[in-house]
Amino acid sequence: MKEFRGKTAFITGGASGIGLGMARAFGHAGMNVVLADIDDKLAKDVAEKLAAEQIKAVGVRCDVSEHASVREAALEAVSAFGKVHVVCNNAGVAVGGPIGTVKDKDWDWIIDVNLKGVVYGTETFVPLIKSHGEGGHIASTASMAGMIAPAGMEPYTATKFAVVAMSEGWAQQLAPLNIGVSVLCPGFVKTRIHESGRARQDKYGGQGDVDALGNGPNEAAQMVLSGIDPDIVGKRVLEAVRDNDLYIFTHPMFKDFVQARFAGIMAGFDKAAQSEALKSVKEWAPVVPRAQQ
Repeated sequence: MKEFRGKTAFITGGASGIGLGMARAFGHAGMNVVLADIDDKLAKDVAEKLAAEQIKAVGVRCDVSEHASVREAALEAVSAFGKVHVVCNNAGVAVGGPIGTVKDKDWDWIIDVNLKGVVYGTETFVPLIKSHGEGGHIASTASMAGMIAPAGMEPYTATKFAVVAMSEGWAQQLAPLNIGVSVLCPGFVKTRIHESGRARQDKYGGQGDVDALGNGPNEAAQMVLSGIDPDIVGKRVLEAVRDNDLYIFTHPMFKDFVQARFAGIMAGFDKAAQSEALKSVKEWAPVVPRAQQ
């Protein structure tokens, strides 16, 4: 997307943190903004405050763990602004811990919000973007934890790796429809992700403390609160949507960690090439990239 003025962005988790940073960035670029958040009161309060920054915004309730809630929020967005062009699947939670210590309800919670919430947002809005024919963009928030996997964060990294993988596939599917796809993989950002339990729904055990990052709560808070400003991340997302970048990174210094992971993967392929077991394979099935099939 090159033109933003007069178009509309729908942002889940939009009332705070990275979501609010994106709302400001898109709003200052001339877009209407829909702040879709599980805390609808906060979303509406923030929308009113954005008006002071000359940003047209509305706040709507949206629980991304429920497909029906996402659909209802989409209807409210269309009612408010007519069309939606940019969808930011941003709402997310965090939980971690040693093997065997993460509760079943916490697994359900993080998968439903971080993974299914992205699916619901994309499945709901792609038909709406197709219907107006003006093109658009889907930007989903993953994490550097979608590229590398620190020990103790497996519930979180599992969902974030999934968001990266889905975005890579969707980018191929949606490009012919003039719908771009990006996946945001930030490092530490000054948000309240370490306090995810404050908005945990009753069906997952209700509000309470969650060992968000697989560490003690003080350590987790320190890492998050020392992160970069969410408004900077919002501007970075705007850049990437404008340039139709698939991967959005915010912390260049993490490149070395990703390269180390890829080096391990390449070493695995090299080992396979020397495998005695694999020498018995007489003929390999042809490998054809999906885009060429």
